[in-house]
Amino acid sequence: MDDRKRRGDRGEAAVAAALEKSGYQILERQYRCRWGEIDLIARSRSGVLCFVEVKTRSAGAIAAPREAVTPAKQRKLRNAALCYLARTGQDCPCRFDVAEVYPGDAGGRRQIKYITSAF
Repeated sequence: MDDRKRRGDRGEAAVAAALEKSGYQILERQYRCRWGEIDLIARSRSGVLCFVEVKTRSAGAIAAPREAVTPAKQRKLRNAALCYLARTGQDCPCRFDVAEVYPGDAGGRRQIKYITSAF
């Protein structure tokens, strides 16, 4: 496994833990279908189904992580979400969130910026 994949997996795990701590229920991790992948699918305390794209960056990255969620990526996420909804038969409010994960400080704690209804 390369460093980028390992860093991404750690970022996803950190976001999932933070969401659970905030009362979200994690339904899926790295959901895959023929139209794409969704990093996390969670249900908020209010019952909203959240499709979460996690973007983890290393120290010194130039662009903000959310800038990597391009219109093409958003289209793939929407299609994968439709696939998930069709497969599970869920009929509930949904939204697309982006979680930006930044490298930790000297103590190793990552910083997470969570953007609700990002697109």
